Amino acid sequence: MKIKTFIWLDEIVDKLEVKHRISREEVVCAFKGRTHFRFVEKGDRKGEDLYAAMGRAYGRYVIVFFIYKKDNKALIISARDMTKGEKKLYEKN
Repeated sequence: MKIKTFIWLDEIVDKLEVKHRISREEVVCAFKGRTHFRFVEKGDRKGEDLYAAMGRAYGRYVIVFFIYKKDNKALIISARDMTKGEKKLYEKN
C-alpha cells in the first residue's frame, strides 16, 4: 500500500494530541520504514475502506487508523500506542 499524502481534520489532530498524546509527526513516522497494514472494515463509500497501519515512531509502537482514499491519500481517523498483543503481532511479521 502506497500513501502519497495525508488528510488531517483539526478535531482529529486535537484528539490525537490530547487523548492519545501522539503528534502529527509521529503518525507520519509510523508510515515510514517497516509498516504493516491490515484491513479493518469496508467503508461507506466504494473503494474507501478503513485500514490500520502498525509502525514505529521514535521508539514508540504506534497503530494508526485511516481511510484509504482512491487517490492514495490517507484520511487519518485515530492513532494510539499498540497493545501488547498488537506489538507481538507487529514483531512477528
